[in-house]
Amino acid sequence: MAEQVSQKSAAAIAAILFDKDGTLIGYDASWGPVNRELASIAAKGDGELADRLLLACGMDPVTGHVKPDSLLAAGNTAEIAAGLIAAGSPCDLKPLTERLDRLFTAAASQSVAVTDLKSFFGRLKDRGYKLGVASSDNEASIRETAKRFGFDVHLDFVAGYDSGHGVKPKPGMVLGFCEAIGLTPERVAMVGDNNHDLHMARNAGAGLRVGVLTGTGSRESLSADCDYCFDDITGIEALLPERASV
Repeated sequence: MAEQVSQKSAAAIAAILFDKDGTLIGYDASWGPVNRELASIAAKGDGELADRLLLACGMDPVTGHVKPDSLLAAGNTAEIAAGLIAAGSPCDLKPLTERLDRLFTAAASQSVAVTDLKSFFGRLKDRGYKLGVASSDNEASIRETAKRFGFDVHLDFVAGYDSGHGVKPKPGMVLGFCEAIGLTPERVAMVGDNNHDLHMARNAGAGLRVGVLTGTGSRESLSADCDYCFDDITGIEALLPERASV
């Protein structure tokens, strides 16, 4: 576990902002097949090219392992599309980005949650915490995922790469969350599975940076930038006070 912050810092937290993929949604089970499909789309069905594109963007086409903080682990749709083209895809950027956005939104129906998200978010909301999701996916995909798993009713904020708050690791999504809920960044805990999430939190001055191991990150890759590292998101329930500070 990374060096922990003071109990006073944890006690001041009144809001939690979650990454989606690899944090709320198990990365391997949810995104392995999607990554293979996006590579096939970008390669226009050329299998050898698709494998090369996967490797270039961070996924081993044989094992399915995705490197921490690689393009597929942390990039938004436009960044992934640009990376695929730079690696040899014959597609044009705008139509490829649009096609991948449609793929990612449709993939929400096949995603696998790391826990009972409706109950998890409900428990945190009952304890008085403001809750949000900030993802490098598009906003429509986030909302579809939240609706599918029943935690949409507990959200105070949703931001995707296309929501107008900027992209990770810039601070805009955290600052947009703070503006929406009327709190300062030091009252916010950011929870994510890769360093883009943690760097965004640091850049915004968030009060806590929490890493989880349900995505592409490891304890080693996350340790330098998180205050705590848990096996999954349920670890924060014991960390934070029973009632949110008001």
